[in-house]
Amino acid sequence: MSHLLEVKNLVTRFYTEDGIVHAVNGISYTLDEGESMAIVGESGSGKSVSVLSVMGLIPSPPGKVEAGEVILNGRDLLKLSPEEMRHIRGKEIAMVFQDPMTSLNPVLTIGRQMTEGIELHLGLSKEEASQRAAEMLSLVGIPNAEDRLNDYPHQFSGGQRQRIGIAMALSCNPTILIADEPTTALDVTIQAQIIDLVKKLKEQLGMAIIWITHDLGVVAGLVEKVAVMYAGFIVEMGSVHDVYKDTSHPYTLGLLESIPKIDSKEKRRLIPIPGLPPDLLKEPTQCPFAPRCRYAIDKCWEENPPLVAIAPNHTAACWRAEEIHEGLRIDLPAGEPA
Repeated sequence: MSHLLEVKNLVTRFYTEDGIVHAVNGISYTLDEGESMAIVGESGSGKSVSVLSVMGLIPSPPGKVEAGEVILNGRDLLKLSPEEMRHIRGKEIAMVFQDPMTSLNPVLTIGRQMTEGIELHLGLSKEEASQRAAEMLSLVGIPNAEDRLNDYPHQFSGGQRQRIGIAMALSCNPTILIADEPTTALDVTIQAQIIDLVKKLKEQLGMAIIWITHDLGVVAGLVEKVAVMYAGFIVEMGSVHDVYKDTSHPYTLGLLESIPKIDSKEKRRLIPIPGLPPDLLKEPTQCPFAPRCRYAIDKCWEENPPLVAIAPNHTAACWRAEEIHEGLRIDLPAGEPA
């Protein structure tokens, strides 16, 4: 069976005055029609850069997609011209950006920002495009949508702006929606509303979703599979159930241990991940998580482990993945070295 989207060995670098930033280091994953997945990791892990590479939005210079393939409906997006990508971006694959305060143009009305893409991709007249824009604003819960097309971004709240961003992304019926931490700049109540909105729209429209976040707690009820990124690598990938219940990488385990649990009967302290993220200016020759890992062994300092199958459709990049999968973590007090 062919996949809707297939990312193969994607490599992205940034050439800076300080040196080469190894932002994405050969990641691979697939997405099927109507499927939802999350890419999870802390800031600097390469989540956003990986999807911007897929979208053809890496600023060059200093950035460059150096290797890999991004196959969408049988075409390698990395081999398309900027003009060809312009016709795919928004129509077949669309993106909701991280900050609703800055992702909208402050000097153009919401209506103009929405109708531009609709006219380009759907070939509608200005009147038809305006009608479509109003329908999409209503779909995402903006009241009096038709009257608000002439308003500017500063006339909307942060939550409303993010809803507008979602409406813009969905206005041309894309088959894939990429949501890059769309709730980061919003308060908790609005975050929950946006997450519920995306879930409802996915069921209603049947699109595939890639959700980028640093919070494993957000994605549990939102997606079907999870890819955990660290230092530009995917270190664990599998279904939500496998990644949460049969965790097989120490970094994923650390992320889960740092999530507050409101349903826990006994009080317990959150366990932080010790140390600092790796320096991406250094080309990785060892396991990038080794300096922070309580399970590290000599081999971790000598060689970077590949992704290996732990169970059907569940992979992890750790020399001790099978031990951790089988429950080694239960026998080790948190924070003590192996």
